[in-house]
Amino acid sequence: MKVIICGAGQVGWQIARHLAGEANDVTVIDSNPDLVRRAMDTLDVQGIAGFASYPDILDKAGARDADMVIAATYSDEVNMVICQVAHSIFSVPRKIARLRAQSYLTAIYSDLYRRDHLPIDVVISPEREVAEAALRRLSVPSAFDIENFMDGKVQMLGIRIAADCPVINTPLRQLTDLFSTLKVIVIGIRRDGRLFAPEAGDQIFVNDECYLCIAREDVPRTLEVFGKSSAKQERVVLIGGGNVGLTVAQALEKHETRIRAKVIERNRKTAEHAADALERTIVLNGDGLDAALLAEANIERADAVLCVTDDDKTNLLAAVRAKSEGCPMAIALINDPTLIPLMGPMGIDAYINPRATTVSSILRHIRHGRVKGVYSIGDAEAEIIEAEVLSTSPISGQAIRDIDFPEGVLIGALMKNGKVIKPQGETRVEEGDVIVLFAMTDDVAEVERLLQVSIDFF
Repeated sequence: MKVIICGAGQVGWQIARHLAGEANDVTVIDSNPDLVRRAMDTLDVQGIAGFASYPDILDKAGARDADMVIAATYSDEVNMVICQVAHSIFSVPRKIARLRAQSYLTAIYSDLYRRDHLPIDVVISPEREVAEAALRRLSVPSAFDIENFMDGKVQMLGIRIAADCPVINTPLRQLTDLFSTLKVIVIGIRRDGRLFAPEAGDQIFVNDECYLCIAREDVPRTLEVFGKSSAKQERVVLIGGGNVGLTVAQALEKHETRIRAKVIERNRKTAEHAADALERTIVLNGDGLDAALLAEANIERADAVLCVTDDDKTNLLAAVRAKSEGCPMAIALINDPTLIPLMGPMGIDAYINPRATTVSSILRHIRHGRVKGVYSIGDAEAEIIEAEVLSTSPISGQAIRDIDFPEGVLIGALMKNGKVIKPQGETRVEEGDVIVLFAMTDDVAEVERLLQVSIDFF
C-alpha cells in the first residue's frame, strides 16, 4: 500500500513507524526539514520538506498513484485542504484527517465531509478520543489502561500487580484451572520495562503490569481475583479546561450515570469559555497546583482527579499534589512516553496518552474491512487486533493449538455467533468468528498474513 503522511510530529511519525514496519511504501511530508530528516533517519520512509497542501508537493510525494493520504499536521484547515487537493487533483481513494476544533465535528455540520463538499473519508478527533479514554479509565479505576473490543463485549485491562494480589507467583496454567469459568486471558506482561507475551508456565510477580482480555460480564470477578477494586467514580476534579478538559467535562455531563465534576483552569479566558460551554459543571479559575484552590474544589472528597493540561510535567505534579491532599485516584494526560515510567514512583494511578489513542484510531481505519479494531500498546511495542476470520485465512478451520502463531502472539478472546467464549487449545477457529489477538509489533505483519488482510483489503 502506498501512503502519504502529512505531518511528521508525534502522531505522524508513529503512524509512519507502524506502516513502514509492515513493508508499506510510505512518504512523509512536513514543512520542518528537521522532522523530515528525523523520520528518514529512523524509519524506512521517503521524506519531503514542504507544505503538504501544495499540489506540487503532493505530486512530488507520489499522490497520483497513492492509496491513502493521512493529514495529521497541527492545522485543521491545512488538513482539510490536503484532503481536498488529494481528491480533486489526484483522485486519492482514501483520505483521513485529524481535526481538533470541535465546531468542525458538530453532528449538524456532518454534510461538510461529503465527497462533493470536503472529501474526507475519516475524521479523527484527538480530544474526543481522549474523552472516551478518560471515561473508560473512570469506569474501571483500578486499571491503568483500558480498551473495548467486540462492541463492548470484551475489555482489555492493564493492571499493576500489588503485593496483596492473591495470585502472585501462580503459573498462568494454574490460574486457568482455578478459575475455569472466568473468560479471561493474560495476553501481555511488562516486567522491568520489557513487554512480552507470556507462556502457560509463566508466573505473575509484584510490580508486573499485566494486560488482560476479559469478557465484560467477568470484569468485576476478575478484578477481585487480582486484588483490585471495581468501585465506580461519582465525583471528579478536572485540572485543565482547554480543548481536552472541556471535551472531557462535556462527556461527563452526558454520561449515562451521574458524575459530578469540577474544572480548574489557570487561564481566565479559557476558564470563562469553559464555564459558558458547560451546563452543570463548576469551573474555578486558578492554578491546579494551589493547595487552597484544590481544597475549594473539595479534592479530599473527590473519587478521582484528571490532570489534562497541555503540559505533561504540570499534569504529573498536579496529580501528585491532588493525591497528597487526599484524592484517592489520579489520572494524568501524558504525551511523552518516556515520562510514563515515573508514574509508579510518583504514585500516579493511570495515564492517558493522546498520541496512542489517536494512532490507534487511525490504525483502526487504515486496516479497514474485516479488521474491526486496533489498539497500540505502550510506545508502539505491541498491538491488540480485532478481526473477523475469513474463509481464505490459513487459521480458518484449525484448532488454536495447531495454529502456527509467532511466539509474540496470543488469542485473547473469541466470539462465535455473537457469543464470547474463552479460547482454549482445542477451540476450533472457523469462518465468521471474531478474534482478539495480542501481537508484538514485529509480529503484526505475520498476523496480517494469517488473517489474509493484505490480500483482501489492500
